[in-house]
Amino acid sequence: MIHVEEVIVVEGRYDKNTLSQIVDAIIVETSGFGIFSDSEKLILLRKLANERGLVVLTDSDGAGFVIRNFLKGAIDPAKVKHAYIPDVPGKERRKEHASKEGKLGVEGMRPEVLLTALRRAGVAVSETNVPGEDPITKADLYAIGLSGGACSAERRALLLKKLELPERLTPNALLDVLNALYTREAFFLLLRADADFAGFLTEDCK
Repeated sequence: MIHVEEVIVVEGRYDKNTLSQIVDAIIVETSGFGIFSDSEKLILLRKLANERGLVVLTDSDGAGFVIRNFLKGAIDPAKVKHAYIPDVPGKERRKEHASKEGKLGVEGMRPEVLLTALRRAGVAVSETNVPGEDPITKADLYAIGLSGGACSAERRALLLKKLELPERLTPNALLDVLNALYTREAFFLLLRADADFAGFLTEDCK
């Protein structure tokens, strides 16, 4: 598994699934053209760019470049690297027909092609995970009432609002984002410092 410190931006969930098998990194989807109207996700990408840096890895077709160019204009270019996959004719196995331009997307690329694209973009990669502080875990989210409980959805909504994060983040996506933005220690200090949130967590569901 290759570790990448920056956050990687891809178009869709199949791209994310392919990349997550070879790269240890935070991977965020644009939901294709959905990013154009998703102001909350754009705010999130800007936050992640400032904290970790972004790597844009979209398909090589026209739609991929439209999304890439949109992000170029919406996020500080000093915080963004661009990784490009080659034009490879073909279609992904899951698809009945090839795309309009007949090119393979990120999901259809071989692992070595994707890693080459990242390295050419100037992304620092390492063969093993970089050791660091303990991450925020699923067990932590459960312990503080953000998942697995009767009031978890309400508590997540409160946290997302206070941290100015997209309200539609799932627990797994929230975990990725929290680990990208905070160390475990900093996150718990933040919770303890917020009287409203800390008090809410200690209350029983009603």
